[in-house]
Parts: sequence; structure tokens; C-alpha cells
Amino acid sequence: MTGADFRRLALSLPETEEREHMHHPDFRVGGKIFATLGYPHEAWGMVKLIPDQQQEFVAAAPGIFKPVKGGWGEKGCTNVLLQAAGMDRVRQALSTAWENAASKKPKRSPGKARPQPKTR
Repeated sequence: MTGADFRRLALSLPETEEREHMHHPDFRVGGKIFATLGYPHEAWGMVKLIPDQQQEFVAAAPGIFKPVKGGWGEKGCTNVLLQAAGMDRVRQALSTAWENAASKKPKRSPGKARPQPKTR
């Protein structure tokens, strides 16, 4: 798998948009990042899983998936070694990460006032 393959799979998921975060392409649904490309460097992607999901992916394919170092990894962020990964396995990881992000309600922007009920 290449970075272009990872990008194509991520963008094939509904309502996904590509942006940039910390100088890396990221993939979002509803404004929520579910994957990045090129982290920690070009040979890698990252999917944002929950810890239980991360454990399952790492146990099934330790040569492909590994927790991101530090606190993000403890929360489920998982690196994907692209050259070792097959399309089906990465599609499954991206779909899982997409579902996690899509199920969350968008956060309200700081300082944005809540609509007030109309009074008569």
C-alpha cells in the first residue's frame, strides 16, 4: 500500500474531507479527524481508534499496526505501516476510525452563543 492508496481509501468514505493538521494531511468527517497520512513520517499513516479496537488490530497484525507513542497511543491512535499493509485491512481500520468520528456530535465553537428561546 502507498500513501496514495491510503488517501484514496480514506476519501472514499462518506462525507470525508482532506485537510491539514501539524503539516500532515488529515481526513475528517463532521470536522473530526479520523486518520492522518505521513505520521510519524511518509512510510506511515494513522487511524484514530478506541483502545479496545487498537488492541484487536495490533494483535491481528503487529507488523502493520502499532500504538502511537505517548498519550495519543494510550487513547487509541494507531500507526499503520503502509508498505506492509494490504488494502482490505487498512480499509477496515479506516472504516472503524471513520465510524468512531462520525458517531460523535460536532463540538460547539468556543464563544458561540447558544440559541435563546423566543419569548412572547
